[in-house]
Amino acid sequence: MVPLPKNFADPSVADLGEEAVVSRLVSMIPPARGVIAGPGDDCAVVESGGGSGIWQLLKTDGVVEGVHFLAGTDPILVGRKAMNRVLSDVAAMGGSPAQALVTIAVEAGRSFAEVEGWYTGMVSAAEDGGCCIVGGETSRFPVTGAMITVAMTGTVDPAHCVFRSGAKPGDLIVVTGQLGGSFPSGRHLTFAPRLREAQWLAANAKPTAMMDLSDGIGSDLPRLAAASGVGFLIDEARLPCHDGVSSEEAVRDGEDYELLMSFSPDTFRDLPARWGDVFPDLALTVIGEITESMTDPIVRGWEHYRN
Repeated sequence: MVPLPKNFADPSVADLGEEAVVSRLVSMIPPARGVIAGPGDDCAVVESGGGSGIWQLLKTDGVVEGVHFLAGTDPILVGRKAMNRVLSDVAAMGGSPAQALVTIAVEAGRSFAEVEGWYTGMVSAAEDGGCCIVGGETSRFPVTGAMITVAMTGTVDPAHCVFRSGAKPGDLIVVTGQLGGSFPSGRHLTFAPRLREAQWLAANAKPTAMMDLSDGIGSDLPRLAAASGVGFLIDEARLPCHDGVSSEEAVRDGEDYELLMSFSPDTFRDLPARWGDVFPDLALTVIGEITESMTDPIVRGWEHYRN
């Protein structure tokens, strides 16, 4: 039996954990017209006006000093990470980014040169991603600290939109690139969102489900499986780990921002050869299979309020 929080009448967010906090908040949101997919995917998907038939993507994400980056980190890299995290979510839907709004909250004594550095990094990452910053907000923290929040719009052809909820038993579980050790190595600041790769897949070998790996296989794969109503079985020995990284670290660490996908075996059969012609320097690795229900537990990845 799961132990009850110490204060069952008024539990803290740490008592509940991130998954329960999100679930409770989402349950408060009433249905809305024109929403294709609301909370629970990498982006919200809504109908766009004008009868174009193209869907609009909406996403917001934030980086917090002491959680997503450390004090003294190169501000340009911090800014690039703040923007690229949101671009990675747009990529996970098979979409294209459009406009961004940026909110920055800092204490009054923060160096303006550091804030300028964040903006330099965000502008550069937005240009690389084919989008632009169009506005935002600034606010004051009452204590020492910083938070940068990026809200993004994007677009996706309905035929190319990939949700977390389409995985089927028998599908292969596939990841791009290599995993693990992102924070100690500094890769969490220098990753490239897989926009072009995801768009190519959505158009040429559409995955049945897809998401980006921000919290690690141990947290993100269960989320994909839950959205699809299925289970999974992975072979940790097949995980593509960075040098010096164990399979357990690859499952747990997070901040890889690679693509986690499921494919029908028929779709995947000739995909590696075609993929290699277009993206010869980025591996596709089969790490397991979607099952009817859960079989083996998995070590949890990152979870806010408990890590």
